[in-house]
Amino acid sequence: MDADLIAKGGAVFAPLSQFGLLTVSGVDARGFLHAQLSNDIEHMDAGTARRAGYCSAKGRMLASFLVVPRPDGFLLQVSHDIAAAIAKRLTMYVLRSKVKVADAGDAWAQFGVWGRDAAALLRSSGLEAPAEPMGVTGTQDRSVVALGDGRFLIFGPPDTATLLTASFAQVAPQGWTLEDVRAGLPQITLATQDRFVPQMANFELVGGVDFKKGCYPGQEIVARSQYLGKLKRRMYRGSIDAPVSEPAAGQDLFGGEPQAIGTIVSAAPRPEGGYEFLAVMQSSAAEHGDPIRLGAPDGPIARMASLPYAI
Repeated sequence: MDADLIAKGGAVFAPLSQFGLLTVSGVDARGFLHAQLSNDIEHMDAGTARRAGYCSAKGRMLASFLVVPRPDGFLLQVSHDIAAAIAKRLTMYVLRSKVKVADAGDAWAQFGVWGRDAAALLRSSGLEAPAEPMGVTGTQDRSVVALGDGRFLIFGPPDTATLLTASFAQVAPQGWTLEDVRAGLPQITLATQDRFVPQMANFELVGGVDFKKGCYPGQEIVARSQYLGKLKRRMYRGSIDAPVSEPAAGQDLFGGEPQAIGTIVSAAPRPEGGYEFLAVMQSSAAEHGDPIRLGAPDGPIARMASLPYAI
């Protein structure tokens, strides 16, 4: 059922159990996030969401966020497996600021909606669909974010699923992950924490880095990677038909040598079989044309795009 609906482009929704959610509130919330994240939060308006990275002092990504403004602060969508630890780490830097960081994954449900006529069907469900990509609409207890290409995120109480069921067929969360892979959207998880500067994961290409804003952890290294020299690693999109085991975040890729030349960032099954994935890997290996193998030097062969994948 899932595969048939997605393959035909039917309008579907998925509960997004792969994501956690943080809330950042208080009178200093905006300035606090602006000083911590890779994007400009200071000048965000109430109707726009932004992607942002949270980096270590060495410029490596500890988390990738979708930052969504709310009347009382901000929602930060983050990988579920690191949400609690990231909330704790951010809280350590609040100091004397009037800011509260909380792990709110149990208080908010998250859903992804996509497919043919998704915007119109959202409206018929009583939810306002933003017209522009990264636009945000909402009520007191719900927020809707447009991601472009007919995809929408809904944050709200668990009974939001009842509203969606009237107009959309429900599919598994992996369907949304596949859409993220195809859109070139990297998601930092526990398996890939502290491994990539933002540009390795093409994060600046999806609007996650502002090179003109002020300081934040790792900013000097991120800027140096942008303006000095050529990055040796970039994110590519790949696919594989029938691996022995399912590709997973953190799994190595090999290119004919014993040493790994890449790391899978995220992966999802295709409706027609096989898997698609995003991987950060050596550009020289990706562009040389040699077979790229999954998991081991003699592992199954993956097909890679010829250039770094970007939307």
